[in-house]
Amino acid sequence: MSSHGRAVPGDPFPTIDLDVDLSSHELLRRAHVLDALGPDWDPVAALRGEEAAYELLYSGLSAEQQRVYDELVSAGVLPRRGGGDAAA
Repeated sequence: MSSHGRAVPGDPFPTIDLDVDLSSHELLRRAHVLDALGPDWDPVAALRGEEAAYELLYSGLSAEQQRVYDELVSAGVLPRRGGGDAAA
């Protein structure tokens, strides 16, 4: 079959085009997530807590860990955090 669902001579595996719209399912999923989080969920506090956790994760690194961290930042794998020092 071609990519458009037409038979190709000698193709032993015929295929069909199939389009599925998951928009309504995604809206339902988001509604369930927000319901599960509850009315007391504070997204700003959650982000602050996440940032604090990252700062703690990258604090107190040994010289070798700092070197690896700096390499990962230079390569674009990790964002630079704090004042340019992982222990900041």
